[in-house]
Amino acid sequence: MPSHVRGRGTARSPMTAPGSFLWTRRIFLTVLTVFVLLPVYVMISSSLKPLEDVSGTFEWIPSRITVRPYFDIWETVPLAHYFMNSIVVAGAATVLSVIVAIAAAYAVSRYSFRGKRVFTVTVLSTQMFPGILFLLPLFLIYVNIGNATGIALFGSREGLILTYLTFSLPFSIWMLTGYFDSIPRELDEAAKVDGCGPVSALIRVIVPAASPGIIAVAVYSFMTAWGEVLFASVMTNDTTRTLAVGLQGYATQNDVYWNQVMAASLVVSVPVVIGFLLLQRYLVTGLTAGAVK
Repeated sequence: MPSHVRGRGTARSPMTAPGSFLWTRRIFLTVLTVFVLLPVYVMISSSLKPLEDVSGTFEWIPSRITVRPYFDIWETVPLAHYFMNSIVVAGAATVLSVIVAIAAAYAVSRYSFRGKRVFTVTVLSTQMFPGILFLLPLFLIYVNIGNATGIALFGSREGLILTYLTFSLPFSIWMLTGYFDSIPRELDEAAKVDGCGPVSALIRVIVPAASPGIIAVAVYSFMTAWGEVLFASVMTNDTTRTLAVGLQGYATQNDVYWNQVMAASLVVSVPVVIGFLLLQRYLVTGLTAGAVK
């Protein structure tokens, strides 16, 4: 074979590699999408079936469709009360986590003080332990505080808010510290020249510049508190129970209302999904900036 023909033949071979890689990627993404969306389809289809159709063999195409489970979920268990408890607990934990994390991260990022490295290492080290290790200590602390002072932290919304604050605060401080480090210190100096003090500079200059990171911290804190089950099942009672624990009320000694469980799960997921979709670009920007730094 002539040399110029062999040259053209070898020149075509690299062109086939990107095409095969593209099809491989498409197939992989398609399989992954089906794998992710399949449980969602099962949940939606089961929530639209009568109870007798859900209890038997699963049918991929429902023979009967009803929206009655979406009305029954509010009567079978006090779902609205659980919904309010989750909103109050998750919202308060998010607000407190953001406020404390902003103050702590700003101090770590902008000032040098004794014990700074120890504080940073301690904050990060708390993420190495599983949360279940803190269940018994927190339970004993809340009970002893209640017996000594009369402040009812166990079984109250306030105690659950403090519990979730201990979960989200270390990661929030760490991520906001990295985000504040990426903001030029010249902004602080310019604010001081204009007559701003440290607190005023933080509120007027640093917080607006770090809004993507703050939103990412807020979303992380809210999602952590919204779907937590272990501590909520131990630290709450019938009046302070949250949604994640309240879903167990659809299971009785005689039967499990699977169609209502699926319908309630979809209703519970709506606030988180909507919030994530609305704040998605801020969340990605904040997480990327904090992680890279």
